[in-house]
Amino acid sequence: PEEQADKLLLASWGLPRAVLEKYHSLGVVQMFEWQAECLMLGHVLEGKNLVYSAPTSAGKTLVAELLILKRVLETRKKALLILPFVSVAKEKKSYLQ
Repeated sequence: PEEQADKLLLASWGLPRAVLEKYHSLGVVQMFEWQAECLMLGHVLEGKNLVYSAPTSAGKTLVAELLILKRVLETRKKALLILPFVSVAKEKKSYLQ
């Protein structure tokens, strides 16, 4: 359906222009269907828990980033993002700044 197709676009999630531009510069304009489904489950966007699993390099981090970004921007509180490898942490640090 068209409504669900819109939810695949990062621009549909109310992120600031600077955040969207950064993702677009990295080639990320839309999500996979399963990623959007994760974000639409229950009350995840209001801070409820989400447990999801996907293969390596499937896009799990994007789901976490979007949830964190939306929550931090809406509540003006800090967030803690724990990553499994130093290389991933360095990568995320460079573009989340």
